[in-house]
Amino acid sequence: MSKMYRELSVWKRIADAKVVRFRCLEEMETHLFCVQNADFYTMPLKADVIANSERVFLELLAETEPMDRCTWFATVEEAVAAHEENFRPMAAIVAAHEPQER
Repeated sequence: MSKMYRELSVWKRIADAKVVRFRCLEEMETHLFCVQNADFYTMPLKADVIANSERVFLELLAETEPMDRCTWFATVEEAVAAHEENFRPMAAIVAAHEPQER
């Protein structure tokens, strides 16, 4: 039998006019949680960025079994914290290359 997942979106403000949405999954049998991916949005919002975020989420879900690809945790808070820790170096690189506001 195929596994079933519930999607949860967890939002966090990371700066003025910037938010991140953690695209979390709950495995329905075990009630464990993972962060499949995170989407970053900056104002003003652009339709193509929103559409791309949805496309990436669906592609990841369809391409690889989440139980095999993700690390799973007892709570959604633990899953988000682990995701942030794992991707902290990448976030620093991205932030260093963002245009500075004037």
